[in-house]
Parts: sequence; C-alpha cells; structure tokens
Amino acid sequence: MHERILVVDDDPSVHEVVRAYLERDGYIVYSAMSGQEGLDLTQLKQPSLIVLDRMLPDLGGEEVCADVRRRSDVPILMLTSVGSAEDRVAGFSLGADDYLVKPYSPRELVARIKALLKRSGNSESPLGRAMRFDGGALEIDTVRHEVKIDGELKELTHSEYKLLLALAQYPGRVYSRYELVNRVQGHDYAGYERTVDAHIKNLRRKIEPDPVRPRYIETVRGVGYRLGVSPE
Repeated sequence: MHERILVVDDDPSVHEVVRAYLERDGYIVYSAMSGQEGLDLTQLKQPSLIVLDRMLPDLGGEEVCADVRRRSDVPILMLTSVGSAEDRVAGFSLGADDYLVKPYSPRELVARIKALLKRSGNSESPLGRAMRFDGGALEIDTVRHEVKIDGELKELTHSEYKLLLALAQYPGRVYSRYELVNRVQGHDYAGYERTVDAHIKNLRRKIEPDPVRPRYIETVRGVGYRLGVSPE
C-alpha cells in the first residue's frame, strides 16, 4: 500500500494522532498547517486523498476545496466542528466527497479514508467497458472512469461519477435519495440524503446541455432521480 494522504489542519495534535493511525496501516502521510501550504503540497505531492479541516488560519477549507477541485478529482474528506446539514451540503456542493464532524474517532477516520480510496480506485466494470446513451451523446467509460458528452471529456468528482454510474446501471429506474446515498457513499449515511441533491446539481451543471431543463438526470418528484435516456 503506497497511497499518499495529505492532512491539512492547523492543530498539531490532529496531525500526531492521524499520522500515527495512518502510518501504522501503511499510508504515506504529508502534513500542512495552513490552506496555502495544503494547496502547495497538493501540487507537489499529488496525494491520493486529502483530509481537509474546514477552519484554517489563512484560507477557509471551502476555498481550499474549491481550488483543488478546479484542478483535480482527488478524494477530499472534510473535517468540521460544525455538523449542521447546511454545512455538509455546502461542503459537498464545493466537491468534498465525505464529511466527518469533530470530535471523531481516529478509527472512523481511517475507515472513511479506506472507503473513499476503495471507491475512487475501483475499476470494476459490471456492464462492460463503455456505456453509451442518447445515441452515443453520453458515454461512460467504466474502466477509465471517464464521462464524455458529445465526445467532450467532463471532469467529475468521484462522488459525481459514482452517482451517474448508479443511475446508468438501470436507465429509467427511479432511485430514492437514500438508495443513492448508500450506493455513492458505500455505507449507511443516515440523515445525509440532502447531499445527493447537491451532487445532482453539480452533475447536471457539468453534463446537461441545459441544467434548468435536464435531459439526462430527471427528477421524480417525491421519490428521487432516474436516468431519462435510453442506452445505445
């Protein structure tokens, strides 16, 4: 195991504890004490995953997350002392893949990191290498984890990709928010169903010709979402 974990937090005790647990499991750990240092190390070290504190002395965690997400789809686990649904939704809207509220168990943090890395590195292709819809306008490459619209590559986060893949496995089938949370997050994420709406909004903005009148991801009011186009 050679995954590189970047921890961005201004609390030295967090680094000590997190480093001890992660290095014991074979991870390579880099530490950043500020948002800017985190951005610099992200460019320099190309981490496999970023653990990002929401409250930093220079740049806010949301600003760091948004900056990283403009350039990379590296999984981001956000740490926060505020656990409101609004804060979680805001973090997911900026591209965070998971959220953990302080104080947390170091074992839970490691479990979340392993789950994120497993999902982001999972090359399982249950329906073949390429899935095409809408006469080939929408293409999902399940080996390369790439999505193209009319031949143009779209940069999706891991959560957005997994969400689209879940919908694409059974076109026309309506998935509840609860089902999608469990498919995307890989575990019971009770109470976080609203975050699916944030991911859907971001996904539509990236792949829909007109996000206001979505063609691919349809809302079924009072139930959930479905892929509204047929396979090629």
